[in-house]
Amino acid sequence: MDSEVSPEQARQVLDMLTAGGSMDHLNTSLALRLIPLAQELEEDDLVEGLLDHARNVATNEEERGWAKFEALKLVGASNDSFLRLAEEAEAIEGAQALAAAVHHYVALVQLAQGQMDEARAMAQRALRLRQVANDQEGMVYGMALLMNIAKRQHDDDTAIAIGTERLELLTSMKDEVGQMEAIADLAHSQATIGEFGAAHDLYSQSLERAQQLGSLSGQLVSRWGLADIAEIQQDYETAMVVLSDALHEFMAQSVTAPAVLRQRIQDLTQLKNEPPAEGGD
Repeated sequence: MDSEVSPEQARQVLDMLTAGGSMDHLNTSLALRLIPLAQELEEDDLVEGLLDHARNVATNEEERGWAKFEALKLVGASNDSFLRLAEEAEAIEGAQALAAAVHHYVALVQLAQGQMDEARAMAQRALRLRQVANDQEGMVYGMALLMNIAKRQHDDDTAIAIGTERLELLTSMKDEVGQMEAIADLAHSQATIGEFGAAHDLYSQSLERAQQLGSLSGQLVSRWGLADIAEIQQDYETAMVVLSDALHEFMAQSVTAPAVLRQRIQDLTQLKNEPPAEGGD
């Protein structure tokens, strides 16, 4: 079953690492990694304390750059501020990871603002930097972002090409969860261009992997896509069966099913039971 850190677990981790004088032993990297946990628990004072500590114990320009990056995010700085930091990072020897992360972040912001061309250029720069550093995990994130941008620009051929490259990389990394997600993304792109047979096969592959991994979210994504294809083909019975199977998986694992899943099944039930429209002569 999918899992994530609960608030109680986050509290335990923070207390263990920051209570009393424990924070004195944190390096810059660990202090920055604890900030999201403190934010999740709305511990604003601890967030500031961790950031100050990260700055104070930084041992080189790259670590100071990471601390500055986090500080800019916390205050919601302008894109220009992040771009200046990216330039500074590219001037630091061996700091490709920092420069790539800043470019990637700016691309995400630009994507949210609807600046598609700018976001694509930033994401491409981030990916190139990660390729130079042979940061395979970062490359996967970069390809996912570029694929998303291409989809938003209705550049489906590019989205499929990037998605295929991403899947090949994840396969070489033996990342089974990543492969499951990448296959579902490719299925969506194939469905977008009307290749429903290919999309069905890919969603089925992703579903099989999700079942093997026990991933409820993965099963829901794949079954949702299969239901979309069935609905497009006006096969409402199959769509209902596929989504009902998803609902039963949640129930079997004693997990509350998303409201949108229940609503869609209800809508399909009503649609299926509606009498056919009378055609005119």
